[in-house]
Amino acid sequence: MLRSLFIACVFLCVSLPPAQAQLAQSLRIEIPSDPNEPEAFDVVPLADRGVLMTVRTGGFFDNSPAEFTFQKFDTNLKSLWSVRFKQDIKYRPLLSYNDQQYMYHLFREYDTNRFQFLRLHLDDGVVETIDGVLLDQFDIQQFKVMGSQAYVGGYRHQRPVVMAFSFFDGSAKVLPGLYVNHMDISSLELDETRREINVLVHSTRRRCRFSIRTYSYDSKLIRVVDFDGAKNSLISGKLLPVNEHESLLVGNYSADCTPYSQGIYVTRVRHPEPGESMAEVTADAVGAIQYIEFSELQNFFNYLKPHRQQKLRARAQKKKEEGKDYKFRYRLLVHDLQPTPTGLTLVAEVYYPQYRTSTLGYSGYLRGADRYDGFRYTHAFVCGFDKQGKLLWDNCLPIKELLNAELTEMVQVSQQGDRMVLAYPNDGEITTEVIQGNKVLKETEKIKIQTSDTDERVTYSAQENLMAWYDRHFLACGFQKIAASKAFPNPREVFYLNKLTYDPDARPASTASQKTAGSGR
Repeated sequence: MLRSLFIACVFLCVSLPPAQAQLAQSLRIEIPSDPNEPEAFDVVPLADRGVLMTVRTGGFFDNSPAEFTFQKFDTNLKSLWSVRFKQDIKYRPLLSYNDQQYMYHLFREYDTNRFQFLRLHLDDGVVETIDGVLLDQFDIQQFKVMGSQAYVGGYRHQRPVVMAFSFFDGSAKVLPGLYVNHMDISSLELDETRREINVLVHSTRRRCRFSIRTYSYDSKLIRVVDFDGAKNSLISGKLLPVNEHESLLVGNYSADCTPYSQGIYVTRVRHPEPGESMAEVTADAVGAIQYIEFSELQNFFNYLKPHRQQKLRARAQKKKEEGKDYKFRYRLLVHDLQPTPTGLTLVAEVYYPQYRTSTLGYSGYLRGADRYDGFRYTHAFVCGFDKQGKLLWDNCLPIKELLNAELTEMVQVSQQGDRMVLAYPNDGEITTEVIQGNKVLKETEKIKIQTSDTDERVTYSAQENLMAWYDRHFLACGFQKIAASKAFPNPREVFYLNKLTYDPDARPASTASQKTAGSGR
């Protein structure tokens, strides 16, 4: 997000008039913005502890130092504290990560192996910096923190590397066994309870290998769980501990060693008992893998019209009768697994890269050129599993006309008792759907992001983002151009932060609309 903030900005925290909709705006902050000056905004929800806003200025296109303003708000969007940090001109920001206590930022000195870690205390805004040395020629893509150690993952000479950096003494270690050709890091996951680091790696070459490499807090390799003998090629995976003895591994798989998903899988991964050797654990760590093809999900294709669903399912069934698999070509963005009292929830968004062919003419000749437009989202699907990995239900949220320049999680999920609110932003509006297992309680509904003045009109929206916050609330943010009103006689541009509240009693769904998702749209 690149915009600018006037130095003498005014924060407006107002209550908005009630709206008769299931998702209604209640509070709003506006920050004046100048589109001709670069600036980056970042909003991090902190559950019922509030929200952190970070504003970065400087260092985008010139040699000026980057300056950060961190501001924390409570759940009523009232400011609790604000601090500024001016970074040394030699550093550039890379990644950020937050846990319950701190917000972390990772910086790197230009063209060197020198790094700096910034730690912001979320309670009081105290800023600390820790300098360290990692690797040169290190293409960093993952950054997480557990306890007093940072874990930095990426690639060096096209081989995967994960380093553990100690905030206590500044030492750095390379986690062993990862520096292998033709291997990619699927995810870097922390097990806070067991104080373990799980590095999930895969390769789309040769045998499409997939494995979990688990390390102790002191960076020792504990076990390696390989899936080389799996029936299908595992593309990605997410781990979630379900008890002290085992975790569930859930992800997507391919039938032909490509990035295209054929369906999802789930398997149970056993944790080692005290005194067990790595060989003993590895030999008996993985339970049977359950493969769930997309055609086996009750509601996966509900983003299509009913007749197209029927044709697709018929083709898939015909292939099965012939003893073959119908080849699906879906790309999935799989979210982190969400624990529930009975198991877990899987959320994934389906997308494809979109290109536009344009005709260029010069010197009397015509030619075609493909121009990359962004990522087109088609739908999201949600699955519920019990703690043994059994699929309980699935549902679908159709996504209309959503094109994003970056591949990011757009769909947000808020658990409301035994119901879920699914929502995503697009073109100045929030689209919602309310589900209960495989039932749709409230079909898609749109609400516009309003300003603080009912006489105003939003003429343009950009870089919209939506986040599930706490309880029944969401956060929406982005940039808006706003036409003039009596209160604000001059047109203006703002960065906004809106608190949205889901009201289950507003405009209740009729009996007719409470149908199963499997009946189509």
